[in-house]
Amino acid sequence: MAALRHKLSQDLMDKVEEQVKYDINNLTSEQEKELFSFADFNENASEKVAYSNYSYWRSTFNSFKKNKVALFLVWAVLALLIFTFIQPYLPGQYDPNAVNIDPATNAGYRNVAPCAQFWFGTNSIGQDLWARIWAGTRNSLLIGISVVLIEAAIGIVVGVIWGYVRKLDWIFTEIYNVLDNIPNTIILILISYIMKPGIKTLIFAMCLTGWIQMARFIRNQVIMLRDREYNLASRCVGTGFGRIMTRNLLPYLVSVIMLQMALAVPAAIGNEVFITFIGLGLPINIPSLGSLINEGRALMMSPSLRYQLIFPTVVVSFVTISFYIIGNAFADAADPKNHI
Repeated sequence: MAALRHKLSQDLMDKVEEQVKYDINNLTSEQEKELFSFADFNENASEKVAYSNYSYWRSTFNSFKKNKVALFLVWAVLALLIFTFIQPYLPGQYDPNAVNIDPATNAGYRNVAPCAQFWFGTNSIGQDLWARIWAGTRNSLLIGISVVLIEAAIGIVVGVIWGYVRKLDWIFTEIYNVLDNIPNTIILILISYIMKPGIKTLIFAMCLTGWIQMARFIRNQVIMLRDREYNLASRCVGTGFGRIMTRNLLPYLVSVIMLQMALAVPAAIGNEVFITFIGLGLPINIPSLGSLINEGRALMMSPSLRYQLIFPTVVVSFVTISFYIIGNAFADAADPKNHI
């Protein structure tokens, strides 16, 4: 059967070959021109090489700009940040720490409701809430952004080394296990109690162990990427550790890093509010959103004085929601999977 099947297939191929030769021999000149023509040779064109003008960051920002809500919030947060710095230099502004005195009665403007003179009203000792809220927003954002940058710098470096260098994995794992088992609240309270109250103290207390979660997250991502084919090929041709990190690994981590950083800003502000709530925050001469919320909280049950809690709470809510939406939108835009 096998020999018969082979003979039949060979006969069929011979017949097809004879038919093709017959068709080619009987083609007219016009048919030959239509079916077969010589390609032009351009020596300069043969020297050209393929080039792509793709840019990862340009593609990321173009994708991010398609999210109109996130883009609007970016400009809104930038405008808020800029305004907090220029507000003290605008005409008719009060000192956030000054107690304003009524010249007619020679008494302080205590608990004055929002009006034309005091747009956000005054507190229980006559300080202008408009000036204090913007000064507090400036200080709280300074704390939040500083904490995020420090945590990101330490967390990314430690996380990349932790995940890529296998010999150091057990060392970093033990350090992580020790630090992660210490409650962050205890560290914030102890550092705030031991050191002199101030912005630097809060930043130091939050950064002391705040980087370990970022490092752990980066480590897990690096472990998933380090042994892929393109990284193995890079190591085989002698590519250095730094180049592999910056070219092969970090572009895939930008989305998760930006998301973690965006969420860390409202978290830092929340920690500042908590420390102030328990009485270990900034001194009274340095306003913050945490201190303003803590002062307004005591007046929450008084309807005529609730404005002292509403205004700082609105600012905190706006900052928190904005960073959350911006972080998620940028994480989606920076994901290389969305650039295909």
